[in-house]
Amino acid sequence: MDNVWNIFLWLIFPYICLTIFVLGHIWRYRYDKFGWTSRSSQMYESRILRWANPMFHFGILAVFFGHVMGLGIPESWTEAAGISESMYHFMAITVGILAGVFTIVGLVGLLYRRRFTKAVLGATTKMDKLMYLMLTVVILSGLVNTGSGAVGDYNYREGVSVWFRSIFFLNPQPELMAHAPFSFQFHGLAAISLFALWPFTRLVHVFTAPLGYIFRPYILYRSRDAHEGSRERRRGWDKVDTIPRRR
Repeated sequence: MDNVWNIFLWLIFPYICLTIFVLGHIWRYRYDKFGWTSRSSQMYESRILRWANPMFHFGILAVFFGHVMGLGIPESWTEAAGISESMYHFMAITVGILAGVFTIVGLVGLLYRRRFTKAVLGATTKMDKLMYLMLTVVILSGLVNTGSGAVGDYNYREGVSVWFRSIFFLNPQPELMAHAPFSFQFHGLAAISLFALWPFTRLVHVFTAPLGYIFRPYILYRSRDAHEGSRERRRGWDKVDTIPRRR
């Protein structure tokens, strides 16, 4: 029974979520283009947003590239590049914790603003609340795993990372996640579930880039002259002189 459960969690469920992720974005783009937006609430409040938004976005970018490095690049590649395991381990923990704290602080600011700014709270949908809940769970569990790496002896690059790559190489190895510590399993399931939720939330704006802006023609703005021809331009509030009719 445990084997069947592990196959579902670490083999079937990831492919279900990735399928929803891909097809969900295609559906959203085709049938909800006007909803493909971050639904900005800057017009309602900008004081907290001014510092919380950059902290969250720059932090999450650092977390993303850290995951690309840790999950996507095999351990043998970094060793071939002259990066020892101890050096990689130190960099992953220090940079990971810093990026995680940055992201959490920014997220707390955004959540506080959304909860205690009446106009922003009124513009918050149920899907927004679910998205923020899932983001919080994923980020906090990832930060816990990063911190545990400083004291634990589990090498995720020989387990979780290999499993992650095997999913995309269509050669899944669910047994690797089945033997991983519970904290890594929990973080993995939360992250996979977030991928399934992604297409139906404001997170779709991550895949939006204003490429058309680069190639669009210039827009020229010209000021109007004070005189147009020989006639002086009349101001909107000036009284119009009427010309008497000839009898």
